[in-house]
Amino acid sequence: MALHVLASMGDLWRRYAPHNLMILSQLCYTLMYFITEAAFNKGLNPFIYVTYRHLVVAVFLAPFAYYQEKKLRPRMTLMLFLEIFVLSLLGVSLTLNMYFASLMYTSPTFVTSVVNTVASITFVIAIVVRCPTFSRISRRTHAESDRLYCSLSAWLTLARDQINLDAVRMEIVDVRSIRGLAKIAGTVVSFAGVTTMTLYKGTAISSPWKAPISIHGGGGGGVHESWLKGSFLAVASCICWSIWYILQASSLKRYPAQLSLTAWMCTVGGIQSAVFTAFMQHKPEDWRIGFGLKFWCIVYSGFACNGFTVFAQLWCTEKKGPVFVTMFNPLSTIMVAILAYFMFGENLYVGSIIGGVVVILGLYMLLWGKDKDQEYNANKEQESDLDCEKQARITDFSAAQNDQEEPRRMKK
Repeated sequence: MALHVLASMGDLWRRYAPHNLMILSQLCYTLMYFITEAAFNKGLNPFIYVTYRHLVVAVFLAPFAYYQEKKLRPRMTLMLFLEIFVLSLLGVSLTLNMYFASLMYTSPTFVTSVVNTVASITFVIAIVVRCPTFSRISRRTHAESDRLYCSLSAWLTLARDQINLDAVRMEIVDVRSIRGLAKIAGTVVSFAGVTTMTLYKGTAISSPWKAPISIHGGGGGGVHESWLKGSFLAVASCICWSIWYILQASSLKRYPAQLSLTAWMCTVGGIQSAVFTAFMQHKPEDWRIGFGLKFWCIVYSGFACNGFTVFAQLWCTEKKGPVFVTMFNPLSTIMVAILAYFMFGENLYVGSIIGGVVVILGLYMLLWGKDKDQEYNANKEQESDLDCEKQARITDFSAAQNDQEEPRRMKK
């Protein structure tokens, strides 16, 4: 009986493995927000946190990447290193420093809600990059780039002209179709939600009982320094993240070794963050974190969020597609809000609740439109294949008829 139950549970796990992995990934992110906030309130600097977190991941990944992708990894060139430098800046040092700094000024509920706008921002940037005016300006910029900084500024252009950006290539909006209108409406609704959260904080809803777990955060007992400053930092980090997603699609075409690229980005991003932090934090004692909460916060974030969750998302993307993975992102927002209010005694703000719901609604509208786009494109490809097959049969039939009629003509 027990073996039968275990076998049934195993079958269920295999059947719903992508769903279970995505739920676990969002749970890892949820716990990271509270552990990180607690460490920040214990004195951990967010810039030092980002630096240590990615250097730890780089040290762990580098040996695996070196031996695993020896044949796949291309030769490093100056331009390729510049691409990695920009990717590291947008995906690691600049983005995450702004993102976790915003956590100090706002709340976990707020930052997890704002992250849901990344899909909409990426969609808008992809549309802008596709427009003919941008392409003409970009090509002119690239043609005139004879210096290093011009080459760097024209890098996005080069990616666009080579048509290697999957995200850009797929973003074609048909305003005459429901799916196109859904993508536009979802983007507008998401931006309306994040604007509401940024400009309208609203009344605080305090927890009616004492929190079972205290992290001394800004919700229940403390007051965040500047909600508006944190809001703009969070939005700015999401814009950088969106640009990074688009650029990364191009870089993977020229540098297909994903593990090595991740190790490079963590290394370069960690060094960039270290240089920036050295200018901001002049006291050597700020860099000493000990083996308490600060240390375990960095270790957990590195291995759980940069390790397990990245692997799970890549695997689920391969099995189910990117839309499936993105659909689970709002789950973290919901779990953070529930834990923040009931377990950690943090305040919920009316503006964050209203804006968060609106952002999630806009995200699902956008994802619905993208999903219908994929179905439409798949059907078109299938119809095109059928037409080609039909045309080939007609051609073969005509050729066979000509072969049969040729002897008759010869007799005549």
